Amino acid sequence: MPNKKDDVYGDHISHKFNDELTELKTQFLNMGGLVESQVERAVQALVDGDGHQAEGVRAGDKKVDRMEVDLDEEATLIIARRQPTARDLRLVIAVIKMVADLERVGDEAKKIAKMAIKLSEEGQAPRGYVEIRHITTHVLSMLHDALDAFARLDSEQALRVMKEDKRVDEEYQAAARTLLTFMMEDTRNISRCMSVMWVLRALERVGDHACNIAENVIFMVKGEDVRHTPVEEAEKVVGR
Repeated sequence: MPNKKDDVYGDHISHKFNDELTELKTQFLNMGGLVESQVERAVQALVDGDGHQAEGVRAGDKKVDRMEVDLDEEATLIIARRQPTARDLRLVIAVIKMVADLERVGDEAKKIAKMAIKLSEEGQAPRGYVEIRHITTHVLSMLHDALDAFARLDSEQALRVMKEDKRVDEEYQAAARTLLTFMMEDTRNISRCMSVMWVLRALERVGDHACNIAENVIFMVKGEDVRHTPVEEAEKVVGR
């Protein structure tokens, strides 16, 4: 059984170890803030037909990649130097996993920026922008709440994020059906509508990664892996 000190982040005899864990959490949240901004800017570039801003998002992905590498290295060094146990080890392992999700959110932002550049050259698609705005608001809220749950070690908020994923999937499917119907009725717009479809898919994937982060927060706090389990099972874990 772990002792009380093993069960509380940042409560160690070594102040250096406290500082290292705090810095790891801070840098993770900084990366989270960056990828949130990347998604928001990419969608705004798409809506505005602003190819220049979209190029800025694509260039910004290099910073996301560097942050992933730096955080992985720092987490690995903490394991090697401190040999953490109990909740500290769960924190470091979860950060390694969640960093990969943040990097993939950055990749989705880059895909959206690529479609924004394409549409800025071809002309805006006739349909899909209302759906894009709606789903963007939803998935960015999920991502923000997942990061906030991490910062506050709030498993109940993380569970709420998990529950939102099904709604995003339903919104994506409804938007995709609407676009497919429109393309069948007017084949002249297939190319541009397909670009919008790829953006909607990228946004749906952002929601998936936010859900993954939320699952890892529950793992950090409760010590149980809720990946690949029904939400009802996760509710039981969080309620214990």
